[in-house]
Amino acid sequence: MSDSVDIPSEATPEAGPEVPPESNAVKPDAKPEGSAVWREIKGIFWVLLAVLAVHSFIAKPFYIPSESMMPGLLKGDRLVVSKYPYGWSWVSASFHVFPHWSGRLFGKMPERGDVVIVTPPGRSDDYIKRVIGLPGDTIEVRGGRLILNNVPVKAEVRPAAMIAIDDNAPCAPTQFQGNLVEAGDGRQYCRLPIVRETLPNGPSYDTVELGQSPGDEYGPVTVPADHVFLMGDNRDRSADSRFSLADDGLGGPVPWENIGGRAEFLTFSLDGSASWYNPISWFQSLRSGRAGHSLRASRG
Repeated sequence: MSDSVDIPSEATPEAGPEVPPESNAVKPDAKPEGSAVWREIKGIFWVLLAVLAVHSFIAKPFYIPSESMMPGLLKGDRLVVSKYPYGWSWVSASFHVFPHWSGRLFGKMPERGDVVIVTPPGRSDDYIKRVIGLPGDTIEVRGGRLILNNVPVKAEVRPAAMIAIDDNAPCAPTQFQGNLVEAGDGRQYCRLPIVRETLPNGPSYDTVELGQSPGDEYGPVTVPADHVFLMGDNRDRSADSRFSLADDGLGGPVPWENIGGRAEFLTFSLDGSASWYNPISWFQSLRSGRAGHSLRASRG
């Protein structure tokens, strides 16, 4: 007889649903909503920085706020200004926020006849004018006739320009007394007497000659080194290098570092009738036939 005693085994528990072992991986905390907002802010910041870089170093849009460059440029025109043709200076930045410094980086002097944007000394706003004189040139105006280096610039009377009347080109009596006419088509126009100038290096462009004005007698003045002399094409209605800063002019020849870029071509033009709250009016206010028009002076 065996002395061993049979011990009954423990009852096996009934199998339940299989539970996966708990993972040892650390679960990331849910990202707070604020981090998503911060990512959006950073994204917008980099987009704005890229836009400012393009505007400051390559090209930027510009609009014509006055009538000083008629007949070629009208108030309400939108155009592209290239920033690199003359190198870069303190005015190259879109908002002129850099400290003023003399000279230009990779600088190149403009050519006579170029249409440029310029910041008057001591100011932060931009004008648009035409380059007439370069360093060493002598500028004089007698009886409204431009004289460059003691030689009258070639000037040819051309047929009058007929500028259609609209909100941005009203042919106001204070500026264009007696120039408002009605044509055979029943529309009103501003009839502007035109004189075409041709500079010694070849560029030709139309100027408006309205009669005697304060800028018709000027100089002679010699353009200093690293300066340019600028004039508006609407000669009798342009505050340019012939006029003092106190008269909203440019105060004589302008340092070349104040040149912000060269005007290249028109993108579109608005007649001033649009309302910001009415998108349909944005399209109705477009002037036809002006988009793509080059602003480089013709030669010969």
